[in-house]
Amino acid sequence: MEPGATTALYPLHRCKTIYLVRHAQGIHNVAGEKDFGAYMSHDLFDAQLTPLGWSQVDGLREHVKKSGLAEKIELVISSPLLRTMQTAVGVFGGEKYTDGVNAPPLMVENAGHSGRPAVSSLNCPPFIAVETCREHLGVHPCDKRRSITEYRPLFPAIDFSLIENDEDVLWEPDVREANEAVALRGMKFMDWLWTREEKEIAIVSHSGFLFHTLSMYSKECHPTIRDEVSKQCAAFSYSRKRSLNIYKWFRRRFANCELRSMVLVDRSMLGSYSPRFNYPGKIPAGLDLPSDIADKKLVEEAEKN
Repeated sequence: MEPGATTALYPLHRCKTIYLVRHAQGIHNVAGEKDFGAYMSHDLFDAQLTPLGWSQVDGLREHVKKSGLAEKIELVISSPLLRTMQTAVGVFGGEKYTDGVNAPPLMVENAGHSGRPAVSSLNCPPFIAVETCREHLGVHPCDKRRSITEYRPLFPAIDFSLIENDEDVLWEPDVREANEAVALRGMKFMDWLWTREEKEIAIVSHSGFLFHTLSMYSKECHPTIRDEVSKQCAAFSYSRKRSLNIYKWFRRRFANCELRSMVLVDRSMLGSYSPRFNYPGKIPAGLDLPSDIADKKLVEEAEKN
C-alpha cells in the first residue's frame, strides 16, 4: 500500500464535526409533490411543518438523545425560515417550557400554527439564525422569509443578530438563484464556520442548499473517490443500508429530517485557534534524546572515525 493513498492526518484543532439536517416535511413539500406548479403559490409563503413533519421531528429528537449526540452539540445554526427553525427547536431544543422560568422559550406555544407546546431554552445549546444557509432564493414564495420583527416573538431565544435586514431583501419574485450561486454561497458558509469557536455544530437547512454545497465538496475527494462520485447513479431514494456508496452520500438529496454527520477540515488555515489538548512536554525539562536520533548519531560518529 502506498503511504497516504487511503488515509490522511489533520490536527484536531483544524477540524470541526458538523451535523447537517434538512427540515422536516413542510406544507410546500406535500403540495409540490402533487403539482410542481404549487411552488408558485403565495399560500405557501414561508411554509410551516405538517403534522407528519412534526412526527419526523419527534423521531429525530429521540435518535439525537439516545445516540448521545444531544450532549455533544455546542451550537445549533438554523436557516431563518419557519420550517427550519421549527425543526431545529423541535430536535435540539430543551423540554416543554414552564411559565415562570427565568429564561425565554426557544419557541412559543403554537408558533406557526403548529399546535405544539412552547419549548424551553434550558439544558440545550445556543441557537442562531444565519441567512447564508437558506434555500434557493427567489420566485418560490415558500422560500421567502418573514420579517425578523415577526419571528422574534415566535422564537424568543433564537439569536437573530447576524441577520442584517429586518425584511427579506434577498428574495426576488422574478429571479431564481442559480445552482452555482447556491453552491458558492454554501462554500462561503462553510468557511464562515471557522469564525466560530464551537467544534460540534448542528446545521438545519434545506434540500437544495445541502445538495449543491455537498456537490462542491465531493470534487475535493481523493481521485479514486471522485471517480466513484462522478458515476451515474439512478438511486436517489432514501436508503438505510450501510453500504451506501460515495455518490449517494454526497450527491443524493436529503430526505425530510435526515441527519448526516461529517468532519470539516481547515486546510487553508482559516481558523486561528490553538490546540486545546496538545501538551508541549519537557515539563520539567530533562534529557530526552530519542532512541532513533541516538542511533543516527552513533552512525555519524562511526563514520567520522
